[in-house]
Amino acid sequence: MDIRAVIMAGGVGTRFWPLSRIKKPKQFLPIISDKTMIEETVFRLLPLIDPSQIYTIANRSQTNTITKLLPQIPEENFLAEPKGKNTAPSLMLATAVIYLQNPEAVVIALPADHLIKDAALFLQKLEAAGRGISTLEDVIITFGIPPSFPSTGYGYIQISPQESTELAGETFFAVEKFKEKPGIEQAKEFLDAGNHFWNSGMFLWQAKTFPLKLEKYSPELFPFWKKMIKALETKQESLLISAFEDIPSISIDFALMERAQPVWMCRGDFGWSDVGAWSSLSDLWAKDDRRNAFRGDGIFLDSANCLVHNPDKITALVGVEDLIIVDTEDALLVCRKDCDQQVKQVVEYLNKKGKKEHL
Repeated sequence: MDIRAVIMAGGVGTRFWPLSRIKKPKQFLPIISDKTMIEETVFRLLPLIDPSQIYTIANRSQTNTITKLLPQIPEENFLAEPKGKNTAPSLMLATAVIYLQNPEAVVIALPADHLIKDAALFLQKLEAAGRGISTLEDVIITFGIPPSFPSTGYGYIQISPQESTELAGETFFAVEKFKEKPGIEQAKEFLDAGNHFWNSGMFLWQAKTFPLKLEKYSPELFPFWKKMIKALETKQESLLISAFEDIPSISIDFALMERAQPVWMCRGDFGWSDVGAWSSLSDLWAKDDRRNAFRGDGIFLDSANCLVHNPDKITALVGVEDLIIVDTEDALLVCRKDCDQQVKQVVEYLNKKGKKEHL
C-alpha cells in the first residue's frame, strides 16, 4: 500500500489560552509530554509510515515553525495554505498534491493535536483501514470513539450495527448519519442507544476517490479542486492564491463527510482524547491524593480537583476546589473547571478590543 498521512496543523487552540497563542498554538506546545503535540502525532505514525510519506498543512507562519520541529520530513511535504479557510480547502490542497503524485495512494487525514494512548492498536486499525480503502476503493473510512459519557462538546457518528464488514481483522460499520454537537438530553439518548460514537475528526480516502466524492456530494467545491490541480500542475502560485481567496470557508465534515456515501466507521478504542480544553489534562498530568494536577511547584492546602500550569513559580492554593489556574509572562487565567470551554470567549473579547499583544 502507498499510505500518505496528512496532518492538519493549522488550528489556533483558543481554549488553551493564555498558553496557546497565534504564534505558538496548542499543537506546538509540550502539553502532554516533553514533546510538542505535533511531534507526538508524527512519531506515533513512524512505525507504519515513512517520513517521506507524511505531509503537514497549515498557514505559512505555522509551516515555518513546523519545519523546525520536524526535520525528518522532506521540505516539499510542508504544505502552506495561501489563506486559512477551514479544513475542507486545506485537505483539498493536500489531497491534490498527493493525487498528482499517485492517484492510487491512500490518504489519512489526522489532526495535529490529539492524544492516543495505545499507539500500537491505533496503527493496527489504521493499517486495516488503509487496506479497506484499497479493497473497497469507492469509500471513505473514519474512526468513531466509543463515548464514555454524554458529551455535548463532540459531534456524533450514528452507525448501522447490522451492516458491517470484516477487513484485515477489523470490523467496519456502515455510517448512517453524522450528527452535530447535541444538547445534554440528546447526548444521553445517544449514549443509551449504543450506536452513536464521537466523531474523531480522522478520515481516510483514496486520492482518486476524493475528487469523485467532491463532484457528486459537494459540487460547489469541485471547481476549486480543478483550479488547485491546474495551479499545481502549472506551478502558478497566483492561481492557487486566487482559489483560496474565493473558496468557501467550510469544514470537511460539513463539506463532505455529512453528505458522502458510502462511509464506513471503525471503532477507535485506542485511548483517544482531542485534548480539547484545560480540564482534559486532569487525566493526563500527575496528581496528588486530592486530584490536584499541576505543572510546577505547588502547595495545596485544603484544596482539591484543581489544575495548575505555572512551571516557573510556586503556586499556593488554600481552601479552593475545581479551579484551573494558568500563569504566563503576560496573562493569568483563573477559571472554574466546568467553564473551561468558555476560555475561547476570552480570546474573542481580546480580539474585539484590539488587544493583539495578548493573542
